[in-house]
Amino acid sequence: MDTRKKWIDQARGLSIFLVVYGHNFPVNEPYIYSFHVPLFFFIAGMFHPKKVTFDTVKRRAKMILIPYFVWALALYFFWFFLGRNYGDSAEAGLSAIDNLIGILYAQGGQGYMDWGIPMWFLPCIFIVFLAFAAIQRIQSKIFKNFLVLFIVLLGFIWPRLTSMHLPWSLDVALVSVGFYAVGGHLKSWLVKLSKLNTALLFILFFGIHFLTFYVNPQKVDMYRSIYGNEGLFFLSGLFGAIAYLLFFKIVPVFSFFSYLGRHTIVLLATHVRMLTVVKLVLMVIFGMTVFEFTEIEKLALAILQVLLVIPIIWLVNKYLPILDGKITKS
Repeated sequence: MDTRKKWIDQARGLSIFLVVYGHNFPVNEPYIYSFHVPLFFFIAGMFHPKKVTFDTVKRRAKMILIPYFVWALALYFFWFFLGRNYGDSAEAGLSAIDNLIGILYAQGGQGYMDWGIPMWFLPCIFIVFLAFAAIQRIQSKIFKNFLVLFIVLLGFIWPRLTSMHLPWSLDVALVSVGFYAVGGHLKSWLVKLSKLNTALLFILFFGIHFLTFYVNPQKVDMYRSIYGNEGLFFLSGLFGAIAYLLFFKIVPVFSFFSYLGRHTIVLLATHVRMLTVVKLVLMVIFGMTVFEFTEIEKLALAILQVLLVIPIIWLVNKYLPILDGKITKS
C-alpha cells in the first residue's frame, strides 16, 4: 500500500520532536534514545520502494543528499563566522578545517560536526536505503533474512573492535538495516491489523520495549555506536518503534505531529540553531550567561524550537522544497 497513513506520519513526527527534546538533555534522555532513532529507520523501511532502479536511486539521492549538503554548508558557514566564537565551541578551540572535512565525512562528533551533529542521519539513511535495495535483489528469502542478520551483527561487532567511526556513519547504518528491513516486512501487517489486535499488541509490545530498555545497563547513543547490551538495545528499539506506531494507529488525532512528520529534514537541520537564537535573546534581554534549565523548561524549549522552525518550513517549501526533501514526480 503506497498511500501514506496519517498515523505513520504522526509517529514520525513524534520521533523528530523527541530528537529536538532529547538534544536539550532532559532527565528522560536515556529513554528517548532507546527508540526514537530506530523508529525513524523502521518507518523509512515501511516506504522502501518495491523495485529500485537507477532512476529510483537518483531520485532518493536528490531527496536526501542535496538537502544534506546544502544545509550542511549553510550550517558550517553560520558556525564558522559566528557559532564557533561562543559557548562550548569557543572553549574547545575546534578546527575549522576538521569541521569542513566533517561535511564530507558526516561523523566524528563535535570535533568534526560541531556545526550540526544531528545531520549525520541523512547520509546514514541513504546508505541504509542502498544496502536494503541491494539485499532486495536476492531471490532467496532465507538468504535475504540471513544477510540482514549478518549485517546487523557486523554493525554490533565493529565498535567492539575499534573506536573508529566510518564515513557517513556506515557502522551505524549496518545496525540500522535491521530496523529498516523489519519495517519493510511488517508494513502491510501493521496496516491491516484490527483495532482490537492493535490495542492488545500495543500493550504487549510496549511492555517488552520498556522492560528491555530498563534492563539494558547503558544509555544508548546510535550516532556514537553505544548500545550497552546489543540484544536488549535491538529488542527495545524494535518493539518501541512498533509500539508507538500502534499507539498512533489507535489514537490518530495528533495532527501537529503529522505536520512535523512531513517536514523532518528542516527540523533536523535547524532545531539546534533555534536554541542558539533563544539563548541569544535570553542573553540580550535578561543578561543570562549561564543556561541551566529545569525539566519543564527543557520541554518548553523544545516546543518553542519547533514553533520557531515552522516559518522556515513554510519558506523552504514555498521557494526551495528540495531542501525539505520534496521533489516533483517525474
